[in-house]
Amino acid sequence: MPQYRYQMKTPGGEQTTGTLAAENALAAAQLLRSQGNTVVSLTPVGGNAAALGEKLKALNYSSGPTPRDVLNFTTQLAVMVRAGISLRAALEGIAEQTENAKFKQILFQIKQDVESGKPFSEALNKHPKLFGPLYVNMIRASEMSGQFSHMLERIAAYLTQQIETRRMVIGAMIYPVVIAVMAVGVSMFLLTFVLPKFAAVFEGKESAMPAPTIILMNLSAFMQVWWWAVLLGMFLVVLILFFLTKTEKGSYYWDLLKLRVPVFSKMFKSLYISRSLHTMGELVNAGVPMLDTLAITGEISGNQLFTRLWKGVYNSVKQGKKITAPLYKGNLLPKPVVQMISAGEESGKLGEVLDEISGFYGKQLREAIKTATSMIEPIMIIVMGSIVGFIAMAIILPIFKLSTLVS
Repeated sequence: MPQYRYQMKTPGGEQTTGTLAAENALAAAQLLRSQGNTVVSLTPVGGNAAALGEKLKALNYSSGPTPRDVLNFTTQLAVMVRAGISLRAALEGIAEQTENAKFKQILFQIKQDVESGKPFSEALNKHPKLFGPLYVNMIRASEMSGQFSHMLERIAAYLTQQIETRRMVIGAMIYPVVIAVMAVGVSMFLLTFVLPKFAAVFEGKESAMPAPTIILMNLSAFMQVWWWAVLLGMFLVVLILFFLTKTEKGSYYWDLLKLRVPVFSKMFKSLYISRSLHTMGELVNAGVPMLDTLAITGEISGNQLFTRLWKGVYNSVKQGKKITAPLYKGNLLPKPVVQMISAGEESGKLGEVLDEISGFYGKQLREAIKTATSMIEPIMIIVMGSIVGFIAMAIILPIFKLSTLVS
Protein backbone atom coordinates (compact mmCIF):
# COMPACT_ATOMS: atom_id res chain seq x y z
CA MET A 1 0.00 0.00 0.00
CA PRO A 2 1.40 3.48 -0.85
CA GLN A 3 3.03 5.51 1.92
CA TYR A 4 2.27 9.24 2.40
CA ARG A 5 4.21 11.84 4.37
CA TYR A 6 1.84 14.28 6.06
CA GLN A 7 2.09 17.58 7.87
CA MET A 8 -0.95 18.52 9.97
CA LYS A 9 -2.31 20.60 12.80
CA THR A 10 -3.86 18.79 15.74
CA PRO A 11 -7.10 20.05 17.37
CA GLY A 12 -4.88 21.70 19.96
CA GLY A 13 -3.00 23.69 17.30
CA GLU A 14 0.23 21.64 17.43
CA GLN A 15 2.14 21.07 14.13
CA THR A 16 3.06 17.40 13.60
CA THR A 17 4.55 15.34 10.77
CA GLY A 18 4.69 11.64 10.02
CA THR A 19 3.86 8.93 7.50
CA LEU A 20 0.88 6.65 7.01
CA ALA A 21 -0.27 3.95 4.59
CA ALA A 22 -3.43 4.44 2.53
CA GLU A 23 -4.91 3.33 -0.77
CA ASN A 24 -4.63 6.86 -2.22
CA ALA A 25 -4.15 10.49 -1.22
CA LEU A 26 -7.86 11.09 -0.68
CA ALA A 27 -8.13 8.13 1.71
CA ALA A 28 -5.06 9.36 3.62
CA ALA A 29 -6.49 12.87 3.95
CA GLN A 30 -9.88 11.58 5.09
CA LEU A 31 -8.21 9.37 7.74
CA LEU A 32 -6.30 12.35 9.18
CA ARG A 33 -9.32 14.66 9.12
CA SER A 34 -11.56 12.04 10.76
CA GLN A 35 -9.38 12.44 13.89
CA GLY A 36 -10.05 16.19 13.97
CA ASN A 37 -6.75 17.21 12.38
CA THR A 38 -6.19 19.84 9.68
CA VAL A 39 -4.09 18.58 6.75
CA VAL A 40 -1.34 21.03 5.75
CA SER A 41 0.46 18.86 3.16
CA LEU A 42 0.36 15.28 1.93
CA THR A 43 2.93 13.78 -0.45
CA PRO A 44 3.79 10.20 -1.54
CA VAL A 45 7.05 8.80 -0.16
CA GLY A 46 9.04 5.60 0.13
CA GLY A 47 9.76 2.88 -2.38
CA ASN A 48 6.87 3.81 -4.65
CA ALA A 49 8.10 7.35 -5.13
CA ALA A 50 11.67 6.17 -5.68
CA ALA A 51 10.59 3.54 -8.18
CA LEU A 52 8.48 6.12 -9.95
CA GLY A 53 11.44 8.49 -10.10
CA GLU A 54 13.59 5.82 -11.72
CA LYS A 55 10.82 5.04 -14.18
CA LEU A 56 10.49 8.69 -15.14
CA LYS A 57 14.21 9.02 -15.67
CA ALA A 58 13.92 6.30 -18.29
CA LEU A 59 11.19 8.30 -20.04
CA ASN A 60 13.23 11.41 -20.89
CA TYR A 61 12.27 11.05 -24.53
CA SER A 62 8.60 10.26 -23.94
CA SER A 63 5.90 11.88 -25.99
CA GLY A 64 4.28 15.10 -24.88
CA PRO A 65 1.22 15.28 -22.63
CA THR A 66 -2.12 14.32 -24.16
CA PRO A 67 -5.63 15.68 -23.47
CA ARG A 68 -6.18 12.53 -21.42
CA ASP A 69 -3.20 13.51 -19.19
CA VAL A 70 -4.75 16.96 -18.63
CA LEU A 71 -8.10 15.36 -17.78
CA ASN A 72 -6.50 12.98 -15.26
CA PHE A 73 -4.60 15.86 -13.69
CA THR A 74 -7.76 17.96 -13.38
CA THR A 75 -9.76 15.10 -11.87
CA GLN A 76 -7.05 14.26 -9.30
CA LEU A 77 -6.60 17.92 -8.39
CA ALA A 78 -10.34 18.35 -7.85
CA VAL A 79 -10.44 15.32 -5.52
CA MET A 80 -7.40 16.41 -3.51
CA VAL A 81 -8.54 20.03 -3.14
CA ARG A 82 -11.99 18.85 -2.05
CA ALA A 83 -10.27 16.64 0.54
CA GLY A 84 -8.69 19.72 2.09
CA ILE A 85 -5.15 19.30 0.71
CA SER A 86 -3.38 22.54 -0.11
CA LEU A 87 -2.84 23.40 -3.78
CA ARG A 88 0.95 23.24 -3.44
CA ALA A 89 0.86 19.80 -1.83
CA ALA A 90 -1.70 18.54 -4.34
CA LEU A 91 0.42 19.68 -7.29
CA GLU A 92 3.50 18.05 -5.81
CA GLY A 93 1.67 14.80 -5.13
CA ILE A 94 0.18 14.60 -8.63
CA ALA A 95 3.50 15.49 -10.26
CA GLU A 96 5.28 12.73 -8.35
CA GLN A 97 2.77 10.16 -9.61
CA THR A 98 2.64 11.39 -13.23
CA GLU A 99 4.15 8.86 -15.64
CA ASN A 100 4.74 11.28 -18.53
CA ALA A 101 8.15 12.88 -17.98
CA LYS A 102 7.37 16.09 -19.88
CA PHE A 103 4.06 16.59 -18.08
CA LYS A 104 5.80 15.90 -14.76
CA GLN A 105 8.26 18.71 -15.53
CA ILE A 106 5.43 21.10 -16.45
CA LEU A 107 3.56 20.34 -13.21
CA PHE A 108 6.65 21.05 -11.13
CA GLN A 109 7.06 24.36 -12.99
CA ILE A 110 3.45 25.23 -12.15
CA LYS A 111 4.05 24.27 -8.51
CA GLN A 112 7.13 26.53 -8.36
CA ASP A 113 5.13 29.44 -9.81
CA VAL A 114 2.38 28.92 -7.23
CA GLU A 115 4.96 28.78 -4.41
CA SER A 116 6.47 32.05 -5.66
CA GLY A 117 3.10 33.75 -5.12
CA LYS A 118 1.61 33.69 -8.60
CA PRO A 119 -2.09 32.82 -9.02
CA PHE A 120 -2.76 29.30 -10.25
CA SER A 121 -4.43 30.64 -13.41
CA GLU A 122 -1.33 32.68 -14.25
CA ALA A 123 0.90 29.63 -13.76
CA LEU A 124 -1.33 27.60 -16.10
CA ASN A 125 -1.34 30.40 -18.69
CA LYS A 126 2.38 29.81 -19.27
CA HIS A 127 1.47 26.51 -20.96
CA PRO A 128 -1.24 27.48 -23.50
CA LYS A 129 -0.86 24.30 -25.57
CA LEU A 130 -1.99 22.22 -22.59
CA PHE A 131 -4.24 24.62 -20.74
CA GLY A 132 -6.22 26.63 -23.26
CA PRO A 133 -8.05 29.93 -22.72
CA LEU A 134 -11.22 28.18 -21.53
CA TYR A 135 -9.32 26.25 -18.85
CA VAL A 136 -7.38 29.32 -17.67
CA ASN A 137 -10.40 31.66 -17.62
CA MET A 138 -12.56 29.19 -15.69
CA ILE A 139 -9.78 28.77 -13.12
CA ARG A 140 -9.39 32.55 -12.91
CA ALA A 141 -13.13 32.92 -12.34
CA SER A 142 -13.03 30.26 -9.60
CA GLU A 143 -10.18 32.11 -7.87
CA MET A 144 -12.45 35.14 -7.65
CA SER A 145 -15.58 33.24 -6.60
CA GLY A 146 -13.91 30.81 -4.18
CA GLN A 147 -15.40 27.72 -5.87
CA PHE A 148 -12.11 26.15 -6.86
CA SER A 149 -12.85 22.43 -6.41
CA HIS A 150 -16.33 22.77 -7.94
CA MET A 151 -14.87 24.53 -10.98
CA LEU A 152 -12.22 21.84 -11.40
CA GLU A 153 -15.00 19.25 -11.48
CA ARG A 154 -16.84 21.26 -14.18
CA ILE A 155 -13.64 21.51 -16.22
CA ALA A 156 -13.05 17.77 -15.86
CA ALA A 157 -16.61 17.04 -17.02
CA TYR A 158 -16.13 19.39 -19.98
CA LEU A 159 -12.82 17.77 -20.98
CA THR A 160 -14.33 14.30 -20.66
CA GLN A 161 -17.16 15.18 -23.03
CA GLN A 162 -14.82 16.83 -25.55
CA ILE A 163 -12.46 13.83 -25.57
CA GLU A 164 -15.37 11.41 -26.00
CA THR A 165 -16.86 13.52 -28.80
CA ARG A 166 -13.53 13.72 -30.61
CA ARG A 167 -13.11 9.95 -30.29
CA MET A 168 -16.54 9.31 -31.80
CA VAL A 169 -15.99 11.69 -34.73
CA ILE A 170 -12.53 10.28 -35.51
CA GLY A 171 -13.94 6.76 -35.30
CA ALA A 172 -16.66 7.67 -37.80
CA MET A 173 -14.08 9.17 -40.18
CA ILE A 174 -11.58 6.30 -39.91
CA TYR A 175 -14.07 3.69 -41.12
CA PRO A 176 -14.55 5.04 -44.68
CA VAL A 177 -10.82 5.77 -44.99
CA VAL A 178 -9.95 2.16 -44.14
CA ILE A 179 -12.54 0.83 -46.60
CA ALA A 180 -11.28 3.18 -49.33
CA VAL A 181 -7.68 2.07 -48.79
CA MET A 182 -8.78 -1.56 -48.99
CA ALA A 183 -10.68 -0.86 -52.23
CA VAL A 184 -7.62 0.75 -53.81
CA GLY A 185 -5.37 -2.07 -52.57
CA VAL A 186 -7.65 -4.82 -53.91
CA SER A 187 -7.97 -3.05 -57.28
CA MET A 188 -4.21 -2.65 -57.65
CA PHE A 189 -3.64 -6.29 -56.67
CA LEU A 190 -6.11 -7.51 -59.31
CA LEU A 191 -4.66 -5.23 -61.99
CA THR A 192 -1.00 -6.05 -61.35
CA PHE A 193 -1.10 -9.74 -60.29
CA VAL A 194 -4.34 -11.40 -61.41
CA LEU A 195 -5.13 -9.87 -64.82
CA PRO A 196 -1.65 -10.44 -66.31
CA LYS A 197 -2.33 -14.20 -65.98
CA PHE A 198 -5.12 -13.81 -68.55
CA ALA A 199 -3.07 -11.69 -70.96
CA ALA A 200 -1.63 -14.77 -72.69
CA VAL A 201 -5.11 -16.25 -73.10
CA PHE A 202 -6.44 -13.15 -74.86
CA GLU A 203 -3.27 -12.39 -76.87
CA GLY A 204 -3.98 -12.12 -80.61
CA LYS A 205 -7.74 -12.12 -80.04
CA GLU A 206 -8.18 -8.39 -79.43
CA SER A 207 -10.84 -8.12 -82.17
CA ALA A 208 -13.05 -10.59 -80.29
CA MET A 209 -12.74 -8.89 -76.89
CA PRO A 210 -15.44 -6.48 -75.66
CA ALA A 211 -14.59 -2.87 -74.81
CA PRO A 212 -14.48 -3.37 -70.98
CA THR A 213 -11.86 -6.12 -71.39
CA ILE A 214 -9.70 -4.00 -73.71
CA ILE A 215 -9.86 -1.07 -71.29
CA LEU A 216 -8.98 -3.31 -68.33
CA MET A 217 -6.08 -5.02 -70.13
CA ASN A 218 -4.59 -1.67 -71.15
CA LEU A 219 -4.97 -0.42 -67.59
CA SER A 220 -3.34 -3.61 -66.27
CA ALA A 221 -0.38 -3.21 -68.67
CA PHE A 222 0.02 0.39 -67.54
CA MET A 223 -0.13 -0.54 -63.84
CA GLN A 224 2.52 -3.26 -64.22
CA VAL A 225 5.01 -0.65 -65.39
CA TRP A 226 3.87 2.53 -63.64
CA TRP A 227 2.35 1.25 -60.38
CA TRP A 228 4.97 3.15 -58.39
CA ALA A 229 4.06 6.38 -60.19
CA VAL A 230 0.38 5.87 -59.35
CA LEU A 231 1.16 5.31 -55.66
CA LEU A 232 3.51 8.30 -55.62
CA GLY A 233 0.90 10.46 -57.32
CA MET A 234 -1.77 9.47 -54.80
CA PHE A 235 0.63 10.19 -51.93
CA LEU A 236 1.51 13.62 -53.38
CA VAL A 237 -2.16 14.50 -53.87
CA VAL A 238 -2.92 13.64 -50.24
CA LEU A 239 0.16 15.59 -49.08
CA ILE A 240 -0.75 18.66 -51.14
CA LEU A 241 -4.34 18.60 -49.89
CA PHE A 242 -3.07 18.26 -46.31
CA PHE A 243 -0.83 21.32 -46.60
CA LEU A 244 -3.55 23.29 -48.39
CA THR A 245 -5.86 22.74 -45.43
CA LYS A 246 -3.18 24.33 -43.23
CA THR A 247 -3.39 27.61 -45.16
CA GLU A 248 -6.01 30.18 -44.21
CA LYS A 249 -7.89 30.03 -47.51
CA GLY A 250 -7.57 26.25 -47.85
CA SER A 251 -8.72 25.75 -44.27
CA TYR A 252 -11.78 27.92 -44.93
CA TYR A 253 -12.85 25.88 -47.96
CA TRP A 254 -12.16 22.63 -46.11
CA ASP A 255 -14.36 23.78 -43.23
CA LEU A 256 -17.02 24.86 -45.73
CA LEU A 257 -16.87 21.44 -47.42
CA LYS A 258 -17.39 19.65 -44.10
CA LEU A 259 -20.65 21.56 -43.64
CA ARG A 260 -21.91 20.74 -47.14
CA VAL A 261 -20.70 17.24 -48.00
CA PRO A 262 -23.54 14.69 -48.01
CA VAL A 263 -23.81 12.15 -45.16
CA PHE A 264 -21.27 14.00 -42.97
CA SER A 265 -22.68 17.55 -43.03
CA LYS A 266 -25.26 16.95 -40.26
CA MET A 267 -22.62 15.29 -38.09
CA PHE A 268 -20.15 18.17 -38.41
CA LYS A 269 -22.79 20.85 -37.94
CA SER A 270 -24.03 19.17 -34.76
CA LEU A 271 -20.41 18.89 -33.57
CA TYR A 272 -19.65 22.59 -34.02
CA ILE A 273 -22.94 23.78 -32.54
CA SER A 274 -22.60 21.49 -29.53
CA ARG A 275 -18.96 22.45 -28.95
CA SER A 276 -19.58 26.19 -29.31
CA LEU A 277 -22.65 26.35 -27.06
CA HIS A 278 -21.18 23.96 -24.49
CA THR A 279 -18.04 26.10 -24.25
CA MET A 280 -20.07 29.29 -24.04
CA GLY A 281 -22.38 27.81 -21.39
CA GLU A 282 -19.48 26.67 -19.20
CA LEU A 283 -17.86 30.10 -19.35
CA VAL A 284 -21.10 31.97 -18.66
CA ASN A 285 -21.86 29.73 -15.67
CA ALA A 286 -18.29 30.23 -14.42
CA GLY A 287 -18.81 34.00 -14.39
CA VAL A 288 -16.32 34.82 -17.15
CA PRO A 289 -17.02 38.24 -18.75
CA MET A 290 -19.18 38.02 -21.88
CA LEU A 291 -16.60 39.50 -24.26
CA ASP A 292 -13.97 37.02 -23.09
CA THR A 293 -16.55 34.24 -23.34
CA LEU A 294 -17.36 35.07 -26.97
CA ALA A 295 -13.67 35.39 -27.93
CA ILE A 296 -12.87 31.97 -26.41
CA THR A 297 -15.96 30.37 -27.95
CA GLY A 298 -14.90 31.50 -31.42
CA GLU A 299 -11.37 30.22 -30.87
CA ILE A 300 -12.50 26.77 -29.67
CA SER A 301 -15.33 26.23 -32.18
CA GLY A 302 -13.01 24.31 -34.55
CA ASN A 303 -14.46 25.68 -37.80
CA GLN A 304 -13.57 28.95 -39.52
CA LEU A 305 -17.18 29.69 -40.44
CA PHE A 306 -18.26 29.36 -36.82
CA THR A 307 -15.19 31.34 -35.72
CA ARG A 308 -16.27 34.21 -37.99
CA LEU A 309 -19.82 33.95 -36.66
CA TRP A 310 -18.70 34.31 -33.03
CA LYS A 311 -16.31 37.12 -33.93
CA GLY A 312 -19.31 38.94 -35.41
CA VAL A 313 -21.21 38.36 -32.16
CA TYR A 314 -18.18 39.62 -30.21
CA ASN A 315 -18.07 42.86 -32.23
CA SER A 316 -21.84 43.29 -31.85
CA VAL A 317 -21.75 42.89 -28.06
CA LYS A 318 -18.74 45.21 -27.89
CA GLN A 319 -20.90 47.89 -29.49
CA GLY A 320 -23.59 47.37 -26.86
CA LYS A 321 -25.92 45.19 -28.92
CA LYS A 322 -27.47 41.85 -27.97
CA ILE A 323 -25.87 38.46 -28.61
CA THR A 324 -28.60 37.28 -30.97
CA ALA A 325 -28.53 40.25 -33.37
CA PRO A 326 -25.81 38.80 -35.68
CA LEU A 327 -26.99 35.21 -35.09
CA TYR A 328 -30.31 35.92 -36.82
CA LYS A 329 -28.43 37.16 -39.92
CA GLY A 330 -26.39 33.96 -40.32
CA ASN A 331 -27.55 30.48 -41.26
CA LEU A 332 -25.18 28.39 -39.15
CA LEU A 333 -27.46 28.24 -36.12
CA PRO A 334 -31.08 27.14 -36.62
CA LYS A 335 -33.60 29.89 -35.92
CA PRO A 336 -35.21 28.00 -32.97
CA VAL A 337 -31.78 27.81 -31.31
CA VAL A 338 -31.27 31.56 -31.76
CA GLN A 339 -34.73 32.19 -30.29
CA MET A 340 -33.90 30.08 -27.22
CA ILE A 341 -30.61 31.94 -26.76
CA SER A 342 -32.53 35.23 -27.02
CA ALA A 343 -35.01 34.02 -24.37
CA GLY A 344 -32.14 32.99 -22.09
CA GLU A 345 -30.47 36.37 -22.57
CA GLU A 346 -33.69 38.22 -21.71
CA SER A 347 -34.47 36.09 -18.65
CA GLY A 348 -30.93 36.11 -17.26
CA LYS A 349 -30.68 32.32 -17.53
CA LEU A 350 -28.39 32.21 -20.55
CA GLY A 351 -26.02 29.65 -19.02
CA GLU A 352 -28.82 27.17 -18.30
CA VAL A 353 -30.31 27.58 -21.78
CA LEU A 354 -26.91 27.05 -23.42
CA ASP A 355 -26.35 23.88 -21.37
CA GLU A 356 -29.71 22.47 -22.47
CA ILE A 357 -29.14 23.30 -26.15
CA SER A 358 -25.61 21.89 -26.17
CA GLY A 359 -26.89 18.73 -24.48
CA PHE A 360 -29.56 18.34 -27.16
CA TYR A 361 -27.02 18.76 -29.96
CA GLY A 362 -24.66 16.39 -28.19
CA LYS A 363 -27.35 13.69 -28.45
CA GLN A 364 -28.03 14.70 -32.05
CA LEU A 365 -24.31 14.38 -32.80
CA ARG A 366 -24.25 10.81 -31.51
CA GLU A 367 -27.29 9.97 -33.63
CA ALA A 368 -25.70 11.65 -36.68
CA ILE A 369 -22.52 9.60 -36.21
CA LYS A 370 -24.55 6.37 -36.04
CA THR A 371 -26.52 7.40 -39.15
CA ALA A 372 -23.37 8.31 -41.09
CA THR A 373 -21.68 5.04 -40.14
CA SER A 374 -24.74 2.97 -41.08
CA MET A 375 -24.95 4.77 -44.46
CA ILE A 376 -21.24 4.51 -45.23
CA GLU A 377 -21.14 0.72 -44.85
CA PRO A 378 -23.56 -0.16 -47.69
CA ILE A 379 -22.16 2.62 -49.90
CA MET A 380 -18.61 1.30 -49.57
CA ILE A 381 -19.79 -2.29 -50.09
CA ILE A 382 -21.54 -1.22 -53.31
CA VAL A 383 -18.42 0.63 -54.50
CA MET A 384 -16.10 -2.31 -53.81
CA GLY A 385 -18.61 -4.75 -55.28
CA SER A 386 -18.88 -2.63 -58.44
CA ILE A 387 -15.09 -2.53 -58.88
CA VAL A 388 -14.63 -6.27 -58.37
CA GLY A 389 -17.74 -7.01 -60.44
CA PHE A 390 -16.51 -4.90 -63.35
CA ILE A 391 -13.14 -6.67 -63.32
CA ALA A 392 -14.83 -10.10 -63.14
CA MET A 393 -17.20 -9.18 -65.98
CA ALA A 394 -14.32 -7.93 -68.15
CA ILE A 395 -12.56 -11.29 -67.70
CA ILE A 396 -15.58 -13.62 -68.09
CA LEU A 397 -17.27 -11.93 -71.09
CA PRO A 398 -14.44 -12.62 -73.61
CA ILE A 399 -14.16 -16.22 -72.36
CA PHE A 400 -17.87 -16.78 -73.13
CA LYS A 401 -17.48 -15.05 -76.47
CA LEU A 402 -14.43 -17.14 -77.47
CA SER A 403 -16.17 -20.39 -76.41
CA THR A 404 -19.17 -19.45 -78.60
CA LEU A 405 -16.90 -18.82 -81.61
CA VAL A 406 -15.11 -22.15 -81.13
CA SER A 407 -18.39 -24.09 -80.92
